[in-house]
Order: sequence, then structure tokens, then C-alpha cells
Amino acid sequence: MKKTIIAAALAASATLAVTAISAQERPQIPGTTDVSRVEAGTYALDPAHTLVGWRVSHFGFNDYLGVFGDIEGTMTLDPANIEASEFDIAIPITSVAVPSAELRDHLLRPGQDGAEPDFFGPDPDAARFVSTSVRQTSDTTAVVTGQLTMNGATGPVTMLVEFSGAGQNPMNQKSTVGFHARATIDRTQWGIDYAAPIVGAEVDLDISAAFERQ
Repeated sequence: MKKTIIAAALAASATLAVTAISAQERPQIPGTTDVSRVEAGTYALDPAHTLVGWRVSHFGFNDYLGVFGDIEGTMTLDPANIEASEFDIAIPITSVAVPSAELRDHLLRPGQDGAEPDFFGPDPDAARFVSTSVRQTSDTTAVVTGQLTMNGATGPVTMLVEFSGAGQNPMNQKSTVGFHARATIDRTQWGIDYAAPIVGAEVDLDISAAFERQ
């Protein structure tokens, strides 16, 4: 009986030691949703880790998804005055990525026989979003309104933005702030009418952005 008790005690001690070592070795996640970590200043987007996803109804059967990358832009931010924040973002249309090579070619195809392209054409200007107002709705959320210029037209867009993390990027040691945002636009307002409404006119945008302090 005594040997059993001693063996159990040794096993428990070994388990505690392994647990303690594992806890010490476990790396800390650099970014957390702690608003006190946010520093005031001018930030630039991390283009390698910022994405704009889009979703559109395909014939009413299901949704088709794509993504834009290589996004550039700036943000001015003061955590003491969130509503004074400003954003200026450029989204290169030619960065569009979709599973179908044929569809990507169609999105960037020139117009046939001198007609306008069905979508963007082979050499489109980058889409640009410039904020006009920021309304804070909680410690970690805001409504951001601005003007989106795309395909030769400009119109308003409103985004629901949520703070997702702040901290120091372990790769370059820069103070970094992250956000997730959602918006819905009517593509026909920017002259992208092809196959609407059979292919949905409404496009849902899902944005994941990382800004690095300059």
C-alpha cells in the first residue's frame, strides 16, 4: 500500500513538473485585444497580411468567394480620440485571387470588339477607400464611413470595424494594430453590371487588416 502511495505521489510530481515546463516553454501570442496596448501615431498597412475577401451570390444557388491582396494604405490613430481616426486605403484590382483561372481572366479581360469590359479590364486603377467619419460604438468597435473610388466611379461605403489585437510584431519589432471589418456594396453603383442580378449585385466584403506604426 505504501509503495502504491509513493508511486502515485511520484507520478503526480512528474506530471506537475512537465506541466510547469510546458507552460514556461509555451510562446506568448504577441497581439491581444487589449486597447491599452494601442499607441497613437501614423500607421501603414502590412500588405503581406492584409486581405479584402468578397462574396457574391452565384445564380442564387450558392456563394462564390474571392480575395484581394497586396493592399497598401495609412491610418492615423489616437486611442484617446478614436473618432478623429483617418484611413486612406488602396486595393490593387489586379491582385484578385479566385479558384478559377478562367474567371480571373474574365474579371481582367478587355472589352470585346471595342466595348467596355464586363468587369474591370486588364489595367484597372486600384480601388481607393478614404474615410470621412469614424463613430465609436464601444471600446473595441466603430462604424467607419468613407468614399470608395473604383472602376471610374465614387460612392459611399459604411464598414463595421472591430479591433482584433495590438502588440509588437515579433518579426520586425513594430507596434501593430489589427482590425476586422465588414461591409456590403452594390457593385452596379460602380458600373459593374455584368450578369446582375442573376449573379448577385450585392457583394459582401470581409476585411482583415494589420497596421504597423511608422
